[in-house]
Amino acid sequence: MNRNFLFITLCLLFSTSSFAGEIVLKGIYQGKNLFIMNPFSPNGGFCVTEVKINDHKINDDINSSAFEIDLSTHQLKLGDNLVVVIKHKEGCMPRVLNENVIKPSSTFEVKSLKFDIKTSTINMVTTKESGSLPYIVEQYRWNKWVKIGTIDGLGEYESNTYSVPVTMHSGVNKFRFRQRDFSNEDRLSREVVIRSPVRPVSYEPKKPTTSITFSAETDYEIFNSVGARVLHGKGTTIDISGLPKGDYFLNYDAFTESLKKR
Repeated sequence: MNRNFLFITLCLLFSTSSFAGEIVLKGIYQGKNLFIMNPFSPNGGFCVTEVKINDHKINDDINSSAFEIDLSTHQLKLGDNLVVVIKHKEGCMPRVLNENVIKPSSTFEVKSLKFDIKTSTINMVTTKESGSLPYIVEQYRWNKWVKIGTIDGLGEYESNTYSVPVTMHSGVNKFRFRQRDFSNEDRLSREVVIRSPVRPVSYEPKKPTTSITFSAETDYEIFNSVGARVLHGKGTTIDISGLPKGDYFLNYDAFTESLKKR
């Protein structure tokens, strides 16, 4: 009885010391391998005890101070989802040197980009996406690119189709898609350019005191003389009664004009 108890206790102690935790990496296979720094364990031997790729134990040699996880031998296709589990002993911690190689990156290529004037939608087909990343939809107005929406990227390598409804202002309209990944750099689609049939918006009075009324609903922004945005929104009227008297800049429709509040 005592011998059995002692044997079970020793087994439990050995199990605890040989496996104390795990590192789980989730990402996308992009044709590159992972490199692991593998320190010694205080209990002897190297820190890493086991590595699994998508729930399959790898047969690579992990008994060294640094080793490579060769992802190319696991029948993965570019863009496949990837889960890497690195089990390790207590009192030590392996280090993944290049985790970024399995993070979704912005690699999309635009196959087609068209504007459907009947439905007022932008239709984009992409290929070679390396994981799901959001797209920011932008419209050029007021001498700058303005964010008008966000859609989730589908992340498929072969083909992805998107349809985004947009609102046009008067005159020439430009739209584009922008995507940013872990590198913090933007990847841009080409621009869609179309002339709108929408009539230009006007407003009254030109020297307002309490409010501004537009001839049609429009997006708008008001900036003060030092460049701080003080009002913005969408509508047919703006209540400016709370603004101090002075000089402002008014963005509306496709126009930017100076504005003096009395």
